Amino acid sequence: MTDPRTEALQAEPVMIAGHGGDQIEAYLAQPLGDGLHGGVVVIHHMPGFDEGTKEITRRFAAHGYLAICPNLYWREAPGAASDDAAATARANGGVPDERLVGDVAGAAAALKALDSSNGRVGTIGYCSGGRQSFLAACSLPLDAAVDCYGAFIVGIPPEGMPLRVGPIVHLTEQLSCPLLGLFGSEDQFPSPEQVGELEQALRHHGKTYELHTFPGAGHAFFAADRPAYRPDAANEGWQRIWAFFGQHLAGT
Repeated sequence: MTDPRTEALQAEPVMIAGHGGDQIEAYLAQPLGDGLHGGVVVIHHMPGFDEGTKEITRRFAAHGYLAICPNLYWREAPGAASDDAAATARANGGVPDERLVGDVAGAAAALKALDSSNGRVGTIGYCSGGRQSFLAACSLPLDAAVDCYGAFIVGIPPEGMPLRVGPIVHLTEQLSCPLLGLFGSEDQFPSPEQVGELEQALRHHGKTYELHTFPGAGHAFFAADRPAYRPDAANEGWQRIWAFFGQHLAGT
């Protein structure tokens, strides 16, 4: 099999039109060279538009995808450090669902407008971003979506948690594309029972999906800079992501 990775890429901050036409910051990474590429909208986790998320965005470009991460907290704290912007967003209960969908739509449009786009776009998100990846895929015409341990697709945040969102599993019927879900068996949000409820909804509505739960892994097992990191689960998870996006986004 040909190695899809390339060492030549360009990454830079850009401004895009988000929800309601608002200009928001985003981070764009793209492979250099000839050819057409699929696009990936990277939806950052609740800690915000941080270096770890930008590294993930560059990783997709290194594997041959156009990738963009919109700064979902730009309106709350333009130009602020990631931690400060995230604190402001938490105080507000997170990002409103309608605004999230508009920002992802703007990011997807920015990818499709690139000369090197093949017209296909998917989403991926982690933690709160996993829920938002699912939400975007139920609200927009996408080609693929990945949910990495997205909390509160099923269920609601417990008292004391800053995130104020409701369940969205009822939107499953509107899912526009194949879904890949990657979860940990020791996670509480979402718990294995909640993942099972999501799978029931996907099956009931005849959707195309792959859900994988990794034993011994909890929440945030992809995060290499956190104690929750589980290398075996993360490595297998990445291989499943490459295979999934390779099937649904790659090509001309």
